[in-house]
Amino acid sequence: MKFAVKAWSNGRARAGLLQVGSCELETPALLLTTRKGLPVFISPDLLPSLPSPDSRLLQFSPLHFLDSISPKTMSEVGGLHQMLGLKEHIFVAIPRDSILSLPDYGSTNKIGASFETPCGRRLIKPAEYMQMISSMKPNMWATLADEVPAWVSEKRNRASVDRTVRWLNDCITSNLATTSGGAVFGSIVGGSSVEERQRCAQEVAQQNVSGYYIGSFGLGESMEERPALLSAVTDILPDEKPRQISGLGLPEEVLQGVAAGIDLFDSAYIYHLTLGGFALIFHPEKTSRHGYDDQLRDTSSDDTKINLKATIYRKDLSPIVEGCNCYTCQNHTKAYINHLFNVHEMLAQILLEIHNTHHYLGFFRLIREAIKEGRFEQFREKFIRSRRDHIFDAAAAVSA
Repeated sequence: MKFAVKAWSNGRARAGLLQVGSCELETPALLLTTRKGLPVFISPDLLPSLPSPDSRLLQFSPLHFLDSISPKTMSEVGGLHQMLGLKEHIFVAIPRDSILSLPDYGSTNKIGASFETPCGRRLIKPAEYMQMISSMKPNMWATLADEVPAWVSEKRNRASVDRTVRWLNDCITSNLATTSGGAVFGSIVGGSSVEERQRCAQEVAQQNVSGYYIGSFGLGESMEERPALLSAVTDILPDEKPRQISGLGLPEEVLQGVAAGIDLFDSAYIYHLTLGGFALIFHPEKTSRHGYDDQLRDTSSDDTKINLKATIYRKDLSPIVEGCNCYTCQNHTKAYINHLFNVHEMLAQILLEIHNTHHYLGFFRLIREAIKEGRFEQFREKFIRSRRDHIFDAAAAVSA
């Protein structure tokens, strides 16, 4: 794996180039959330319909496989790339995700990290985790971490940092680390404490790792306190290595992370949107009023998304977004997807996830362009102002 920063904008925001094997991707970039290596609603034959190479970054949790294929069998198959037949894609392994493998900080101890997994609560030790990593052979993987929410005590937070640093050493000194063949991302935690985040970042920055995984975000901290927590970490880390984060998925949160110097975003935002029947519609560079009145009548929508389950779209023969060149918008209408949801057809989620993935990857492309042109802060302010104006207009429409 190779990484280089190509442009800076407004301080910490940066655009880079990540090379993994023969694949080159520009950053900031989105890691697509998967279940056992595949997007939840998109089958392998439909993956080529997504923008390439941006859609080749696939995040997965090794813990998803605890109830199925064993590490021994996975190793005999040749790893996750061989098993899924996706040799050109980049797999990024992270213990935590927001779908099936949730950190269980109350049961974590000095021996290992506890997770709520598909097969119940499991205590994962560093040795067991490395066995899974070695058998799956991801392109990049994060070391085991003790991620805690913002409200834990100082003592518990301090213990999470100590354990995460110790487990990092256990992972990278394991004999199995060399057989995994992937780039190691050292995990950084610290909860809502700036001091503990700095301490953890300083410890991990001294280790021989290829990049950094910044954890314990999206676990109860507020939007207001997050910039200080992010800066506490990124100010310490070297510029020449990539930084990945979990838990920041909303557009505003992504912009917040980019402003702090984050390069890779692991988020289940698209999955949760699709599951709820929501379609992304925003274009940060064009604050269009198309369909604006319908959005106000659809009380579950906002300036970034619409709910295609709403009855107002039952006879709407327009695509989700005019001018969008994704497969869904090129071939289907809001009325058709609304019908699919009403009759409980899984095709509704398939078409919607294709659109949402395509649309959100476009959002990241616009972020990269803004950074390269030195106008990221203006881009961010315009987006946030547009969202705020829509909320005010919606409130006025309801009270009228």
